[in-house]
Amino acid sequence: MKFISKSFACAAALAITFAGAPVFAKTAKPAAAMPSAAKPALWKLSDPDTTIYLFGTIHVLPKGITWLEGPVATALDRSDMLVTEIPEVQPASMQALVGKLAVLPKGQSLKTILPAKDYALVNKALADNGIPAGALDPLEPWFVAVTLSTLPLLKEGYSPESGVEAALQARNKAAKRPQIGLETAEFQLGIFDALPQKSQVSYLREVIKGMPKLKGQIDSMVRYWAVGNHEKLGQMMNADQTDPALMKALLTNRNRDWTGWIKQRLDQPGTVFIAVGAGHLAGKDSVQSMLKKQGYKLTRVQ
Repeated sequence: MKFISKSFACAAALAITFAGAPVFAKTAKPAAAMPSAAKPALWKLSDPDTTIYLFGTIHVLPKGITWLEGPVATALDRSDMLVTEIPEVQPASMQALVGKLAVLPKGQSLKTILPAKDYALVNKALADNGIPAGALDPLEPWFVAVTLSTLPLLKEGYSPESGVEAALQARNKAAKRPQIGLETAEFQLGIFDALPQKSQVSYLREVIKGMPKLKGQIDSMVRYWAVGNHEKLGQMMNADQTDPALMKALLTNRNRDWTGWIKQRLDQPGTVFIAVGAGHLAGKDSVQSMLKKQGYKLTRVQ
């Protein structure tokens, strides 16, 4: 099962909140050459008294990509509020959630629940990224998988501080506008935590197996995002869907919930800027597709 590209949208969102945790390595070097300027896709949905902008984000980016200008900056500045996947979460609150949902029951450890071969591979992956062996032993396999799927990116110069949400939040705060979340951090963590342990272990194996190719995959995703090619981005993220249940939990169900939120928000006057992972705005089950099927017309702004 190819979990990496399919779960990256959610995993990288979690990486934003986990980035302050001690298990994460510091950025070691700049990322390889990437576009210096980007024009990511932006859509607009409106009625006589309401405007909703839909913007796809990349949660972790290398430094030096200019994108918050032109139509995107104008749309954000015209909005009454910023809406993201989750509201801004304080590190202490996130650490408490990790303790609640990501820690194995007393008497268990990663070493006791994983086959010896898998456990050795986990520790090798940690060592390759500058993390001591056994550092993640108290944590559930899904959290270990999420951590390992972000460590190579941080090592190669990707950073949540350079990510789209961080820039949007900073500009929104400067303008003293409110920010709300479509979900909570606990809900997002719960998606992974609800996976049976067998599925979590399979997820972890696939993450380890795919780590050497992860940087190249994310580089490609960023390039498609940078030129606004949501079709190619969708094709990449939805390729080889061998676990429909996971895709339903990570993407389809959430897109359906967000579509319902947008429909209700159209009943209130004002302007809203919604920024969610770009994978949610790409492919056949994207938020835009769901809105169009219900008769709503969206305009591509950029």
